[in-house]
Amino acid sequence: MYRIYINDTALIITENIPPTLKKYQQIDLQTFDLLTFYHKIKDNEIMGVYMLLTANAKRLFSTLKKSVMMIKASGGLVRNQENKYLFIFRRGKWDLPKGKIDEGEKTKRAAVREVEEECGILIDKVLGKICKTWHVYEQGEQLILKKTTWYKMEAENQPLIPQLEEGITEARWLGEGEFAIVKQNTFPLILDVLSFITD
Repeated sequence: MYRIYINDTALIITENIPPTLKKYQQIDLQTFDLLTFYHKIKDNEIMGVYMLLTANAKRLFSTLKKSVMMIKASGGLVRNQENKYLFIFRRGKWDLPKGKIDEGEKTKRAAVREVEEECGILIDKVLGKICKTWHVYEQGEQLILKKTTWYKMEAENQPLIPQLEEGITEARWLGEGEFAIVKQNTFPLILDVLSFITD
């Protein structure tokens, strides 16, 4: 199963409808075009879950990838010794630190570099890969599919220095009891990453 986000809208490519999913609209696979779908969602600001049901989700996803420009990024879900997690506030939304992978750079190394640059901290340990998220946006006339690989990390509780030149106006450690502030004003794909928090 693949879940691609366009703003707050999810496009799910799957071979089987998840039993937990109750509200969705199924799209006709024969007439589907990603660019047309993107503009329909963007222009009408329609939110919700859309389903592409197929016999081979991997093959369909590979076909869709060929129609757009791919950008790879990586980021971190960082916890400190007080069991608090690192969040950033960027362009009016709560987010997790992440950024594009430089040419020739390893995905894990890029994740650490981006977290350290965006929050002005040092990462002590990378515990492992959590998940991958996908979202689509426009850059000029080009449709971009961004793949972000997320890692679980640990760091000391240290002062945070938001990277202002990247549009980050705040960086903050938050305990799980304080996540409501984030959940009310973040992206659905960030909620997907937070769902991997386990003690």
